[in-house]
Amino acid sequence: MTPRDVSGDDSRWSDLDRPPLNAAALRRGLVREGGLWSGIEVVTGTGSTNSDLVARAAAGKAAEGAVLVAEEQTAGRGRLDRQWTAPARSGLFFSVLLTPTDVPVARWGWLPLLTGVAVATGLSRSAGVDTALKWPNDLLVTVGGQERKAGGILAERAGDHGVVVGVGINVTLREDELPVPTAGSLALAGAVSTDRDPLLRGVLRALEEWYDRWRAAAGDPTVSGLQETYAAGCATLGRRVRAELPGDRSLVGEAVAVDGDGRLVIATEEGVQEPVGAGDIVHLRPA
Repeated sequence: MTPRDVSGDDSRWSDLDRPPLNAAALRRGLVREGGLWSGIEVVTGTGSTNSDLVARAAAGKAAEGAVLVAEEQTAGRGRLDRQWTAPARSGLFFSVLLTPTDVPVARWGWLPLLTGVAVATGLSRSAGVDTALKWPNDLLVTVGGQERKAGGILAERAGDHGVVVGVGINVTLREDELPVPTAGSLALAGAVSTDRDPLLRGVLRALEEWYDRWRAAAGDPTVSGLQETYAAGCATLGRRVRAELPGDRSLVGEAVAVDGDGRLVIATEEGVQEPVGAGDIVHLRPA
């Protein structure tokens, strides 16, 4: 699907509770000399901002710090190619291009977790919502005393030198608009603000802060403080979980740590600690 630029969209005022993002104001607030963000583009609709930005990077048409935001995604993807859809202007759906060439590739796996920390930090500051991270890349909020997923992160390689990180956050989604009962939104979690402009600015500023800190430490998760901060905000740790692993294998146990490679360490009932680098994690009720 071809992206549609916001400037030519006559329907952008169709839902006054969900005004469009102000691209010019976002650029003024975020793009600066010596900063990470090199450009911000807002389009009214596209299939997937991740796919679009990966293609641009491959064609040499995007520099590090490029940010692509869509008011609506029709083919947004989560982990395991799950679809992510939401009404127009009901959330923040964006992708960023990062080229951490001064960080060993072996440490690039921390980028989705770093983004999760930044999103949680930015939303805490700008929306006043307590958020938690479900390993590896889900954002949880509390609605009516229950944990619900309000966002997700997807990182994809972009050529040999880049990574595109996509973020989707439900902002004003109402109960009757939820795709599944376990979904949530910032509004349902009692956010003090659902104005998407300051929310996006807050998230991108926090992402720049953490990315700069991580790069300055050559990607070392301990020196940068990333490993400790992620663990402190991770709702998965200390829980009984089931990991659905590649090859139709599953693993049940207690999530006890996130190791230096960003893997979730699960202690099984047999007394074995097994690190999981990829898989679907289900939070289980206490036995």
